[in-house]
Amino acid sequence: MNFETIQWTPELRFLVALALGFLVGLERESIKTEQKFVFGGVRTHPIISLFGFGCAWLYQIGATLVLPAGLLAVATMTAVAYVAKIRAERFGSTSEISALLTFVTGALAMLVDVWIAMALGVVNTILLSEKAMLESYVERLSKVEFLATVKFLLVTVIILPVLPNREFTAFLINPTKVWNIVIIVSTLGFVGYLLEKKLGQKVGLWASGVLGGIVSSTALTFAVGRLARNDASRTEGALQASLLASSVMYPRFLVLFWIIGPAYVTGLWYRLLILGGIGLLLSLRVRTQSNEGPGDDLPELQNPFEIRPALGFAALFVILSMVTIFVRDNLGGAGLMGLAALVGVSDITPFILSVVQGTPAPQAILISAILLSMMSNTVARGIYFASLVPGARKEAALKYGLWALLHIPLILL
Repeated sequence: MNFETIQWTPELRFLVALALGFLVGLERESIKTEQKFVFGGVRTHPIISLFGFGCAWLYQIGATLVLPAGLLAVATMTAVAYVAKIRAERFGSTSEISALLTFVTGALAMLVDVWIAMALGVVNTILLSEKAMLESYVERLSKVEFLATVKFLLVTVIILPVLPNREFTAFLINPTKVWNIVIIVSTLGFVGYLLEKKLGQKVGLWASGVLGGIVSSTALTFAVGRLARNDASRTEGALQASLLASSVMYPRFLVLFWIIGPAYVTGLWYRLLILGGIGLLLSLRVRTQSNEGPGDDLPELQNPFEIRPALGFAALFVILSMVTIFVRDNLGGAGLMGLAALVGVSDITPFILSVVQGTPAPQAILISAILLSMMSNTVARGIYFASLVPGARKEAALKYGLWALLHIPLILL
């Protein structure tokens, strides 16, 4: 049965409030053997939830003061328990706050859409039960990176609302749209950055390649290239990581197209999946040492949520948007293809997104320009890796060269 088609009668809402109270109560009961001062357990929390449910029912039939009075009563009890815990030199208010939230959950089960109460009850239980895991994440979190991320988010919250949402100059530059694209690209890169920091260095270079490719395949290629230059035994693993990062670039762009320019997905999705699959197959052909250890010495990638790279991306995006429009209008398709080949020597994301964002309807020449820039970038990454790792020049040239050539049929298609 569809969740939305259920008729949520007071009887069913009562059962939801009771079940959510039991859920939190069971979690609190499970830690009583470890902690002496725990407010509530498998009986207290269901009762608190039902108390909230009853107060909400009375509120609905006209006794409007009962609900705030009930919340005040529970708050008073938790305050007394908290004072007793402080006197026993036990600190922390998690149990008391969860009891207040249980009361609110029971009340909401009666008053609003049931999913809200369910979400609060389930998340409350998860946060209580996963204390050790959450604390371990905090311990491993770099304070510098955390502050950089917070600063970027604060700047985003402050900047975005005040940016004018209209086009400027003959190139139709919209500041709000530009900053939205910066946020989208930075967020996607930040997800890969966090995953790479948590998993990549523990598992090995191949995992760093996959996850680092979400951040920047070019930056990852430079990082593993320097690693292999300093330690020749890591050459094969570094090449495989570089190829994997380059393979991830294609589905990464597919996600960006789906968000920013969905009209381009139809003409590009199968091409990008084919090219990503080719890179994956080429990476699997690299014979790596079976005893290769984790990549603890892999140079760290830059946090995409730092202010400086975000502003740099925004500036580059605006410049390439203007150049792309100028070239397209004055030099035609040949000029656009030449520009696509030229930008491949660096980060192609600003160029590709400027093409996608600047044209509402995809054209064959634009799709070809996007694929040509990817081909150029593939060649550039092969050159970067080969120049950093002389011992892998032949294999890197063969694999990246073959990969680049296989772009051509898809460009002409």
